[in-house]
Amino acid sequence: MSNIDYDLFVIGAGSGGVRAARIAATHGARVAIAEEYRFGGTCVIRGCVPKKLFVYASRFSEAFEDAQGFGWHVSDPKFDWSYLVAAKDKEIARLEGLYRGNLERHNVSVFHERAQMVDAHTVRLSSNGKLVTAEKILIATGGRPNIPPEVAGVSDVITSDEAFDLDALPRRIVIVGGGYIAVEFAGIFAGLGVDTTLVYRGEQILRGFDEDMRSGLNEAYQKKGIRVILGQLVDKVESLENGLSLILSGGEVLKTDKMMCAIGRSPNVADLGLEEVGVKTGQNGRILVDDAFRTSVSNIFAVGDVCDRVNLTPVAIREGHAFADMQFGKMERHVDYEMIPTAVFSTPEIGTVGLTEEQAREKFAQIEVYKSQFRPMKATLSGREERMIMKLLVDVASGRVIGCHVLGEDAGEIAQMAAIAMRMGALKRDFDSTMALHPSAAEELVTMSTPWVEET
Repeated sequence: MSNIDYDLFVIGAGSGGVRAARIAATHGARVAIAEEYRFGGTCVIRGCVPKKLFVYASRFSEAFEDAQGFGWHVSDPKFDWSYLVAAKDKEIARLEGLYRGNLERHNVSVFHERAQMVDAHTVRLSSNGKLVTAEKILIATGGRPNIPPEVAGVSDVITSDEAFDLDALPRRIVIVGGGYIAVEFAGIFAGLGVDTTLVYRGEQILRGFDEDMRSGLNEAYQKKGIRVILGQLVDKVESLENGLSLILSGGEVLKTDKMMCAIGRSPNVADLGLEEVGVKTGQNGRILVDDAFRTSVSNIFAVGDVCDRVNLTPVAIREGHAFADMQFGKMERHVDYEMIPTAVFSTPEIGTVGLTEEQAREKFAQIEVYKSQFRPMKATLSGREERMIMKLLVDVASGRVIGCHVLGEDAGEIAQMAAIAMRMGALKRDFDSTMALHPSAAEELVTMSTPWVEET
């Protein structure tokens, strides 16, 4: 194609789009990127990064209490919501500047506006209708929170997008959902002193995670005063003079200041021009791609959450990098979706890699389960009623460790390191022969010698 403006035009400047644009530019491609909101995408602006900062903030309430058991006397600590929001905003602005500056240093043309596809090689910019042409187009627009149509526009109903920027911390909140976003925000708000209720339609929170992690966290949350209501839906939402009234499917009425919808996310594909251009989509609007991230239109590609495969920031980054290497570096690349470590930043948090026990039993003829439940050393002096759970799953035929699940402090950090060994094919005997680091919680992973037997 002659007289094109760019070799690559990226729609969406989140984790995957920014990585793809930068790497393509390092391969010598002429690259442009358009972002209608803020550079950095969901993760940096209203997802992983601010969430983790708020998780840290929420854990100080317990830290002040625990300190007394170690001889510290902390008198009447006070929390300032507006200070936390301002501090978060400052850090997010810094990170956004780094994302944008990194693109500009690599000579990527940056358009701070919405872009819509006109045809397979043309996008229209929203500010003035300018048409820009490109040999290849990459869609990396991420996802958006789902919100039921019956509560759309209802005052005091929020999603994770708004939760980081509330004018004031509510006294009461009801969070609807049972996935990691719902669970994490329940821990955040409860830790900051909010009367928190979690309502989920399923039989147990965190569908898809190991059953011991699910039940362990549910129990821990209820001990912290978080009310967890399972097997219920919100049938009706009524606005009150000061807050909301929620009528549950079981008939119970909940009064609250805020309701947060955390019932999943969908690919952000509205008004991109996919149908007009011929890009095929699947369930929930997800863009269908092959192993090379190519859509049904040969020169249009997609990476990240907009494809709704494994919706994690590191996955989007890896996909964006692989796409750029393949298309502009003439390199062979393959993204391996096996043994991806992940964490739920609840309090206590969950870190996991590999198969759940249920998945392992379906896949392998015989497995062994190694499990340890114990009171962490810190709790012996703090007096906190807290339990950690460590769990390894082993394929008996090969001896390979196929699942690792941790509930407790620093679980995410532990799972990240376990993932390295497991991706290398570590056997249970490799764990057993590794010297324990004492005293630590993680040493349990190398000292569990007897398979767990359920009590009858």
